[in-house]
Amino acid sequence: MNENQQGQPVYREVGVNYQHRPVSVGEWMITLLLMAIPLVNIIMLFVWAFSGSTNLSKANWAKATLLWTLIIIIVYAILAILFWGVFMAMMQMN
Repeated sequence: MNENQQGQPVYREVGVNYQHRPVSVGEWMITLLLMAIPLVNIIMLFVWAFSGSTNLSKANWAKATLLWTLIIIIVYAILAILFWGVFMAMMQMN
């Protein structure tokens, strides 16, 4: 990787590995569009997270998104169990 006169990196297609190049704005636009489609978003997260040909930045983002989703599901499940227990205890009081 070289730098131009303004000090910005210049990437050459020949010398830059696809997995290490920056993700373009257009690619992020498509990624965000796909994330707005139910079921497609989950499938694509797994594809991007575990595919060997995905850009490393996008793969790491997909893995982090999957981890946050798992954490949120676990928290919601715990809260649902707690509220269900409280609801059932209140029903037995009557």
